[in-house]
Amino acid sequence: MQTGSDEEQWLEDCAPRRVLELFSTKWTSMIIHTLHARHNGAARTGSLHRSLPGISKKMLIQTLRELETSGLVERHVQESVPPAVTYTLSPLGKLMVQPIEMIYDWARHNSTALDQLQPRKTSRRR
Repeated sequence: MQTGSDEEQWLEDCAPRRVLELFSTKWTSMIIHTLHARHNGAARTGSLHRSLPGISKKMLIQTLRELETSGLVERHVQESVPPAVTYTLSPLGKLMVQPIEMIYDWARHNSTALDQLQPRKTSRRR
């Protein structure tokens, strides 16, 4: 903490901590990125699932529900048999695209250095 900084900036529920909480699951940024980059901001569940190798259907639905609760995506059910569900980036979700793309771009440009990092014990990367 900087000397003379506003104490409210360091509270547990401050804005930076709340935004980092959104990224507490590994799929959050990837789902937002995929909706934006591969689906122009909207996709049906099955299409989104096929665009995200390695995610289980259960994890996709769970993460989409969390994103909907947080206001980053909107769920639209079309009246059909069976019902078709489309997820779209909300206005707030569209604002989240820019920082995510900046991080992804940084990662692409620094992939060699990232490859040299030791994986965490819980990482699936080997």
